[in-house]
Amino acid sequence: MRLAIDASHGVRGRTSPNPPVGAVILDASGEVVGIGGTQPPGGPHAEVVALAEAGERARGGTAVVTLEPCNHYGRTGPCSRALVEAGVAAVYFAAADPNPTAAGGAETLRAAGVAVTGGVLAEDVERGPLRAWLHRQRTGRPHVTWKFAATLDGRIAAADGTSQWITGPEARARVHADRARLDAIVVGTGTVLADDPWLTARLPDGSLAPHQPLRVVVGTRPIPPTAKVLDDAAPTLVLRTHDVDDVLAALPDRDDVLVEGGPRLAGAFLAAGRVDRIQAYLAPVVLGAGSHAVEGAGVRTIAEALRFRRESVETVGEDVLLNLIPEQSSRIAARDRQ
Repeated sequence: MRLAIDASHGVRGRTSPNPPVGAVILDASGEVVGIGGTQPPGGPHAEVVALAEAGERARGGTAVVTLEPCNHYGRTGPCSRALVEAGVAAVYFAAADPNPTAAGGAETLRAAGVAVTGGVLAEDVERGPLRAWLHRQRTGRPHVTWKFAATLDGRIAAADGTSQWITGPEARARVHADRARLDAIVVGTGTVLADDPWLTARLPDGSLAPHQPLRVVVGTRPIPPTAKVLDDAAPTLVLRTHDVDDVLAALPDRDDVLVEGGPRLAGAFLAAGRVDRIQAYLAPVVLGAGSHAVEGAGVRTIAEALRFRRESVETVGEDVLLNLIPEQSSRIAARDRQ
């Protein structure tokens, strides 16, 4: 299953609106003979890719998949039927498919005599490569991560507005690797005017990564035609609105969305209850003055504080990365259930 999860991570950002599924085929002796990830829309799903690599060695073998094999005819045929026709004897999957149109693969496989086991490393998959897609299935909207880099005293820029570089090279490389797996990056016009960011995913040598997320610029202020976000390195969508839900509604086929803009944009998403995860890079730096990470989150008193709980903590070079998700009692989670 960990091999399947790796394959799933490898296709993130390229499969929407389909989930980034990973699959592994073992032959009857338990040897890995096929590994696959879901291809861009219209292409084969992970199981079909892995079966093609395995060929006849799949017969009598085992399939390990991050998501319950689909059971419907869409742009491609059902993966449950493909597994049956390939002659696999057993299927293990992590997460059940919550989409009623595609669900039912486990029952189809069992009816054909295939041994089926679900829930294998389900938490790893649901908090990992399928997080955004599963969130879309539950809520009908994209999964939003707010990412920022700050000093120990919570500053994202110095008093003179300079911000390069708060974090170290390892953290910056990590950000670019993550961008290459996203569906969209959202910034405000203020960030574009102040910093002129490129918002591309780049490889360690500085070249563009094969996959580029959609760049989304939000706000009513005009931006110059020479802005880097308007070049042809990646697609760009300019939205003349300040309404957070209008922004998310404009991304019907983008499940994994990163908010990377300034403090006012972050505050708007927080106030609207539309931040599903925070990635906070904290650098061992003190500035003593300058911009804070967020403004206008709608909090007036400590009782209204937007509280998050720690999902993971890791060191990235000299910096610390906190991954945080809303507490179930917070306003954010309550809004998500509406």
